[in-house]
Amino acid sequence: MSVSAAEETVIWHDVENGSYGADLSLWRGLAARAGGPILEAGCGTGRVALDLAARGHHVLGVDIEPVLVAAYSERAEARGLETRAERGDIRDLDVTGEFALVLVPMQTIQLLDGADERREALTSLRNALRPRGVIALAIVEGDLDANAPGADLGRPLPDVNEIGDWVYSSLPIELHEDAGRIVISRLRQIVAPDGDLTEERHDLSLAVLDAYSLGAEAAAAGLAPAGRREIESTEAHVGSTVVFFEATP
Repeated sequence: MSVSAAEETVIWHDVENGSYGADLSLWRGLAARAGGPILEAGCGTGRVALDLAARGHHVLGVDIEPVLVAAYSERAEARGLETRAERGDIRDLDVTGEFALVLVPMQTIQLLDGADERREALTSLRNALRPRGVIALAIVEGDLDANAPGADLGRPLPDVNEIGDWVYSSLPIELHEDAGRIVISRLRQIVAPDGDLTEERHDLSLAVLDAYSLGAEAAAAGLAPAGRREIESTEAHVGSTVVFFEATP
């Protein structure tokens, strides 16, 4: 089986994110109370947005990766869901004043490079909201507690996906801070049908951020604090804080 670079991007995204469900009950509850259309910024292949669309919500997904947007659209069509995804940059979204709820799961805001880019993103998200609309952003806060810089993640189980006779496995192996970024390292392994094993280390880098600092940046973008919720860690994923902001009049 020959896999293109685009197909491999989708595969690894699904392996490392597709099985995560610790946050879904929160997004479902927010969607049920939203009373209007929902935007998911950083939708990937649709883990959250397709789940909400299947529950009857009007959802638009936006992601910067065109291959993930294409996978989202194919899956929505296959399931007969009336939802769509568009390619878009969270820092400059082409939507204005439409949404009752904007969701930013999986630390997407921390992928950006510094406070200036976050302020651009928060302003863009603010502009997408209806009056009194709500933004919910998931972050990993800077205090890593038990997962302190350099800490070993113990012996978690890998995330695994079988595609035909091929096996894709991603094992979290380390979490540490480096130059103002949180680095989450995984060992990616591919097992071919003949048993041949290939592997490589993959690092995901997130900006060190806390709810207080994010709140100050949000205020500059015309957003007011509206609470927070905690999501517990799992064997393969660190815990997160979901911070809520409301569009000020």
